[in-house]
Amino acid sequence: MKSVSPILLLLALLISGCTTTNQRVLDMGDETQLQKRSYQSRTFDTGDKEKVLRATISTLQDLGFVIDRADLMLGSVSATKQDANKIRITVSARAKGNDRMLVRANAQFNVTPVEDPIQYQNFFSSLEKSLFLTAHAGE
Repeated sequence: MKSVSPILLLLALLISGCTTTNQRVLDMGDETQLQKRSYQSRTFDTGDKEKVLRATISTLQDLGFVIDRADLMLGSVSATKQDANKIRITVSARAKGNDRMLVRANAQFNVTPVEDPIQYQNFFSSLEKSLFLTAHAGE
């Protein structure tokens, strides 16, 4: 019976070492992912992915970003703005039905995620104007 107690003690130590804490590794903020997604996304009334991505590129360039990568097949554009600090943004577009596009933007200021909804609203407002101007350029 004496040989059983060191084994039980070792087993108890191993089991207690496996307890987890309630840390949120992937979601570090107070907001839920759904709340973040709500202000990082906007739906536009067009089914033309190429048009949306071209307008996204134009908008980002107008805002002082340099386009790092654009991929029509994936529907994504990545860009960087280098001022005193580094701002990176990735914008993705995907079809939402036949006649709408869901556009989502995700930005980082240095290495910190941008979580200010106003910054995303300003970007989407500029993108909306660019899409409007592109649609009415011939008139």
